Formats: sequence, C-alpha cells, structure tokens
Amino acid sequence: MRRKEMVAMLLAGGQGSRLGILTRNIAKPAVTFGGEYRIIDFPLSNCINSGVDTVGVLTQYQPLRLNQHIGIGIPWDLDKKNGGVTILAPHVKGGGEEGEWFMGTANAIYQNMDFMDSYNPEYVLILSGDHIYKMDYAQMLDFHKKKNAAATIAVLEVPMEEASRFGIMNTEGDDRIYEFEEKPKEPKSNLASMGIYIFTWSRLKEALVEDSKIHPDSDFGKHIIPRMLEEGQSLYAYRFHGYWKDVGTIESYWQANMDLIKPLPEFNLYEDFWKIYTNNDRQNPQYTAPGAVVKESLACEGSEIYGTVKHSIIGPGVVVKKGAVIEDSIIMADTAIEEDVKIYRTIIDENCAIGAGASIGVGEDIPNETKPKIYNTGITVIGTHSVVPAGVSVGKNCVIYGKTEIEDYPDGRLESGKTVMREVFER
Repeated sequence: MRRKEMVAMLLAGGQGSRLGILTRNIAKPAVTFGGEYRIIDFPLSNCINSGVDTVGVLTQYQPLRLNQHIGIGIPWDLDKKNGGVTILAPHVKGGGEEGEWFMGTANAIYQNMDFMDSYNPEYVLILSGDHIYKMDYAQMLDFHKKKNAAATIAVLEVPMEEASRFGIMNTEGDDRIYEFEEKPKEPKSNLASMGIYIFTWSRLKEALVEDSKIHPDSDFGKHIIPRMLEEGQSLYAYRFHGYWKDVGTIESYWQANMDLIKPLPEFNLYEDFWKIYTNNDRQNPQYTAPGAVVKESLACEGSEIYGTVKHSIIGPGVVVKKGAVIEDSIIMADTAIEEDVKIYRTIIDENCAIGAGASIGVGEDIPNETKPKIYNTGITVIGTHSVVPAGVSVGKNCVIYGKTEIEDYPDGRLESGKTVMREVFER
C-alpha cells in the first residue's frame, strides 16, 4: 500500500444530546442541514477539496443512518482502493468477548492506531464531524511544516466576552502555544480551539501510547495537548478566518440554517471552486403553485409549495398545502404540511405529518419543563416520523415525538414548554 503523507481521522461518534429529539435515533453528524445536506458532509467535502483522500470515520452512537449516508464515499470521490473512506467502529480486540467503547477523543484515535499505521503517514489530521465550515487543510499543513510543529491547532478569534465558553490557546508572538486553558473564567486571549488538529504522527503516537497508561478516557483537550505542552513540544495555533459554527444546540443549529438564507449569506453553499458534496438521490424539480408565496427561503428540489413560506428552509419532498404559512422554520425531507397550518420558529424532522389547521410555535416563551437547558429559546421541535393531529395548537419550546392523537392535547392545545412522547409511526 502506498504511503500517505496525511491521513484524516473524523470523530463522528458523538450523541449530540444538546440537539434533543433531533438526535434521538441518529448521530449528530447525520442530522440534516441546509435542506439536503447532513452535517458530516462539510468536513468530508473539506477533505477531498483539500487533497486529503484517506479518511477514517470513527462512529459509535446510533451509526446506521451515518453509515448509510457515507456508503463507500462515492459523492466525495472517496471510493478509492488506496485510501478512500473507512468506517471505524468500536470492536473486539484479541481474545476478548466484549468490544471496548471509545472513552474519549484521543482514546478513539488510540484504538485505531493500526488503521493509521497501515498508511504509514507523516501527519494525521483530526477532525470533528459536527461543525459547519469550509477550510483548506492543505494550507494548514503547509503552516505545520514551516513551523516544524509537533502539533498545530486551528483557532478562531472570538469576542473576548465569549472566550470563557471555549478552550483557549494562549500564544507567543509567533503563534507558538505556551498554555491551553479549558473554559477559563478570566481568559488571557480570544483564540478558541476549533477542535481541528494536525499532528506529526510519530509525536502523536508516542503521546497516545503513554497517556493511555494513565487515562482510559484520554482526551485531546484534557490530556494530550497539556501533556505535549508540559514536555516542551512545539505546538502552534493556526488562525482561521472564515465562517465556522458548532451546531451543538437547538438555537445554534437553527441559527446556522437561517444564516444560509440571508440576501448575502456569510456562508455560501453555491461556490463552484469549493463545493459541498452529499449523498442525495436526484429529486423531481421543485414546484411553486400559482398563488404560492416564497420569500427569503431555501426550497429543495422535489418540494411542492402551494402556501406561504417566509425565511425558512424546506427540505426535499416536502409538501406545503394551500393556506399553510411557514415562517422562521426548518422543515426536513418528506414532511407533509396540510392546508391552513401555521408554523412559526419550529424545527420539524423528516417524514412528519402536520394535520390541517394546526398552529405550531404560538404563545408564551416558556422553557421546556422536561429539558429546560435544551429547549429554551422559543424553538419548538418535532421529531422524525411524528404526526400532529388536525386543528391543535402547539406553544413554544414544545417537544413532540411519535404519532400523537387529539387526546394528547388538552382542550386542543399543547401549552408552551410541554412535551408529548409517543411511539413512532412510520408512514
């Protein structure tokens, strides 16, 4: 097998619990984004656009949809005999009867060292599967080589008042890192780690082996980076200037989607020189009926719009019937919105049915009673394959999952902050 200069390892096994019902049955990187994409499409597309043609995708939580989406990597030109994309799941080692779960970000890489060694790379690129951005990793590698670094960490300048929310890299004048602080109360700089690393493989391999003896839950931010700094190894910050979003919460996910439909979007999905690729079956053309209104929205192919859509994203195969009004919302693939439905500031997952005359996202802005830390910004979320009966009214910060009946809505209403969970009904 031909040696690869750099191999990418894409961490895609996270549950993404802060996305609530959206990740009940799928891993966070498999969540739909921008109508027809999935979150993992962005780092995968960055890899092939950067000339990185060997990618290991580390999965763990609910990997089925993710595995189906990636397949053998054809959409990203990663279906190669020497390299390409490989799904790496937790597995049994030696004569043991039980597999070993990935216990931390670095532990996941440690458990797959054989995969990297099979390509004998000089460098290893570590990526997260749950960020929205475009980045040329080749430029970052050039920086790493020029600095003769053991590790290079991509950083983004954030407002100083927000720096305490991030892992912060404190650097010298030449961007050499002398200190890493995880969510410091009084940050010394505003260089936030993006969770994107390039390591010289020989240095990383040594650190992984040694740290595994101490920390079974070995993590890059908590253990590997501090260890390398303590040893005096050369770590550098690579400054990224561009759009980057961690879509780890309901609000940030909703906002990143809304960013796509601005008149001059900061994040452009339509650039020819840096395309985002996805595994998406070709649909029929999108249809807008006479009398329909579509303003400042993205409507994917295969959708049919007979009503009114404003400042929203409509996924492929979605039908919006006459008299329906959708505003500030995300409607994912193959969902049916019946006549005279009103939907405001709501995320509706794939394959849902909303009955005629229903109103969703109306009323007071009261945090969700069951999970107030997740649903607290006025966004109502409806999970995949859910059914909302005709004529009901649903408040803000509500959660609906499954085939709900009129009996689930006292007096025909689900008050703000309430949750209804039923069995899923697959249409």
